[in-house]
Amino acid sequence: MDGITRVREFNRTVTERIGALDDHYLARGRPLGQSRLLWEIGAAGPEGAELRDLRERLGLDSGYLSRQLRALEADGLVRVEPAADDSRVRVVRLTELGRAERAELDRGSDDLARGILDPLTDRQRTRLLDAMDEVRRLMTASAVEVRVVDPAEPAARASIDAYFAELATRFDVGFDPGQSRLTSDDEFREPQGAFLVAFLHGTVVGCVGVKRRDGDEYAEIKRLWVSPDARGIGLGARLLREAEAAARRLGAASARLDTNRTLTEAIALYRANGYVEIDDFNGERYADFWFEKPLD
Repeated sequence: MDGITRVREFNRTVTERIGALDDHYLARGRPLGQSRLLWEIGAAGPEGAELRDLRERLGLDSGYLSRQLRALEADGLVRVEPAADDSRVRVVRLTELGRAERAELDRGSDDLARGILDPLTDRQRTRLLDAMDEVRRLMTASAVEVRVVDPAEPAARASIDAYFAELATRFDVGFDPGQSRLTSDDEFREPQGAFLVAFLHGTVVGCVGVKRRDGDEYAEIKRLWVSPDARGIGLGARLLREAEAAARRLGAASARLDTNRTLTEAIALYRANGYVEIDDFNGERYADFWFEKPLD
């Protein structure tokens, strides 16, 4: 079977086994979609969940979310109201009945999980759980969206601020952006460069910038960062590939970058992806290693 056929067969098996096709999921009188929504609202805590965050988190369109919330409201499980600090923002919270229903969903979900695991041998259970962990990581990786954004946009600024904050804790001498080689926003804009941000369920989880000066045969890769919440799913390597693709679009024959000796994961990433050490090419104060890779 080809890859697409195998994915579809996997989806059919999972949806059937977990009862996703049942209009009365876990015998609670509502479909899986409403049950999942109820669970996510409860996970937000007593402050409630903003509707726009739920849409991003679950990938729902406004119409579908509104219909599901109306159904939950009609059952007395949730309450939708304006946020205390901004009446334009809508927040949904569980009622006391909703909290009790969510607890029942948790118990039913535990029973369903036991029903999947109990018929298996110890060896089979270990294999299944290990496979589930791997599938979860890979499905999370496939859900990440990487797109070019203007470096002045809030998402770009947030990612760079998080990157700088991490460098300040990782470097032996700390990190002061004012002492580093500055890169202006214009250098990360076409036609000189590009800035890419990675999003997972609407949350910024990584970034990387590329710039190429007139006359240079190479493009420089800067600001490669992955959020601690998104590590272990191959996002660093993906951002590096995306940066190389952007460098090719800028007409560069090679990609160069620098890094600090404390960033051992980055050094290993670059070497594993074909970068070789070269002499200092940019005079970056905080750099200990400089790398280059041909973009054939």
